[in-house]
Amino acid sequence: MINTNQLSEITYVEALNQALFLAMKKSEDVFCYGLGIDDPGRIFATTKGLVEEFPERVFDMPTAENSMTGIGIGAAIAGMRPVMVHQRLDFFLLALDQLINNAAKWHYMFDGKRSVPLTIRLLIGRGWGQGPTHAQNLQALFAHIPGLKVVMPSTPNDAKSMLLESIYDDNPVVFLEHRWLHNQLGTVAEEPENHPDYLPMDKARVVTQGEDITIVSMSYLTIEAIRAVNSLKEQGISAELIDLRSIKPIDWATLSLSVKKTGRLLVLDSGATTGSVAGDIVSTLVEKEFTALKTAPQRLAMPDIPEPTSYALTKDYYFGAKEIADKAHQMVISVSAGDVYTHLVKEGHHDVPGDYFKGPF
Repeated sequence: MINTNQLSEITYVEALNQALFLAMKKSEDVFCYGLGIDDPGRIFATTKGLVEEFPERVFDMPTAENSMTGIGIGAAIAGMRPVMVHQRLDFFLLALDQLINNAAKWHYMFDGKRSVPLTIRLLIGRGWGQGPTHAQNLQALFAHIPGLKVVMPSTPNDAKSMLLESIYDDNPVVFLEHRWLHNQLGTVAEEPENHPDYLPMDKARVVTQGEDITIVSMSYLTIEAIRAVNSLKEQGISAELIDLRSIKPIDWATLSLSVKKTGRLLVLDSGATTGSVAGDIVSTLVEKEFTALKTAPQRLAMPDIPEPTSYALTKDYYFGAKEIADKAHQMVISVSAGDVYTHLVKEGHHDVPGDYFKGPF
């Protein structure tokens, strides 16, 4: 039986920090590096205290993304387990040659005799006028590359457990964390697998059970979806919410089982609509579970344009709990929800997290 005394309520940031400390204490093969990893902010405090505890295995790097990725790949091939950090996903785009042509292919090209256990932490987010070059959610790009694993944890305990599993995995893993989740609270176990909600890295989580519609979410959109699901319940609509967690591989068994039960599918995606993970989920589940569907599956994703920098233009760029509830309501009831869910519109500034992001969830 789980001893709940082992659980503590901490933030997503603290969970990531704990995972790095734990991994580095367990194995001297783990080292951590990246731009700003030991600066005063310590990458939003996720690497706080690491350089003091492990001065020879935690270090800053020059602004040379392709080169620093090559260093990580070489070290991983040699038997180390590097954790490379970029404060923005966008900066890492300069290293796609190393990622796609080396890290992702090495195991296959050398007949499985060498692996590349490299973990790449990439921060994503939005708001504060960051615009088109500092706020991209490109999980679909990475998921398209054979040989990579791609994960997007939504809760503090998932952040801790999935970062540890990424480090211990023999495949290169792209670990995407959303800054809006950094201050979220949640219960975390000292050893993540002892948490009552623990799941392996490649499994999706059924957040809420439902009968009328399956809603699939990822990363911070899970928080918006929880608010939508609670409001739908007040209107007599029972929604099953699934947090994807792993973008590649996708837990098709959990998704198929849910769609067979509900007959309706709505997929949420924080990336652009065309070529999205949501689009792949819809098409695959249509292939697999066509006879179970009661209505055409739908997806909510971002417009096929770069994110604006302008505060006025970003206001209508993103969707949240209201749009999710409106779409699900229409799919189940077959009529527009009208003003039923206007209370879900976020008050105050639209480009900063709402109080409801704090958790625990």
